[in-house]
Amino acid sequence: MKLEKAIKEYIISLSSTEGRSLNTIEAYSRDLNKYASFLNEKGINTAEQIHEEDIYAFIEKINSDYSNASINRMKTTIRNFHRFLDFKYDIKDISLNLHVIKGEKRLPVYATTQEIEQLMAVFDDKDPDQLLNHCLLETIYGLGLRVSECCNLKTSQVNLRDGFVKVLGKGNKERVVPIPDRTKNIMNLYFLNVRTLWMIKSTNRFFINRFGKPLYSEYVEKMLKESLVKANIDKPLTPHKLRHSYATHLLQGGADLRVIQ
Repeated sequence: MKLEKAIKEYIISLSSTEGRSLNTIEAYSRDLNKYASFLNEKGINTAEQIHEEDIYAFIEKINSDYSNASINRMKTTIRNFHRFLDFKYDIKDISLNLHVIKGEKRLPVYATTQEIEQLMAVFDDKDPDQLLNHCLLETIYGLGLRVSECCNLKTSQVNLRDGFVKVLGKGNKERVVPIPDRTKNIMNLYFLNVRTLWMIKSTNRFFINRFGKPLYSEYVEKMLKESLVKANIDKPLTPHKLRHSYATHLLQGGADLRVIQ
């Protein structure tokens, strides 16, 4: 069975399974595409050609490029993929000896308030691209949004006049989040001066690129990495950790834990 077809079949099966979020399915798809690309380079194009040592060679190759958590997720993805092939197509499961090792617990990483100031200071709000990037990070941090929630935000969910955002989170649960004054100012600047300029055709997305198209998590993650270098911040911060920084700073400021949750 062609590897490309096998992966497609597996992703389709995941999509039809209840309880799988779109983000999880996209992560599995990215992992398997990396796995397939590695195998293709070795001349392996079908599922039947893969051997156990090919899996370990792939894990060894990515070992220095990804965190333990990412590698564990990839191992889980590969293991579930081969189980699926065994169950549905009777293609021998060669991942039986692949173990996901739980890493040691680490102290949570978050940005200090000073580092948040440093990060936001790298943007020149007179430049439309930089204002967009500034607004994205301010929205994630200032409202405590998941990166997917930020990218998928619709104009109908944002009330800049009254200062709140309606967010549709996991399990389609809606929450109303107040917009801090600083974040509100940046969002207004972006909405009036950048989004209006870039809105080539009608769209309900709040955040768009210069071609009027939606933004995706990968863009935000890459942009944040580059911005951290410019800000001289040597911490493995991600959009998700910016969200945790927001919660941590609220807690440090005396906010009720149940309200934050």
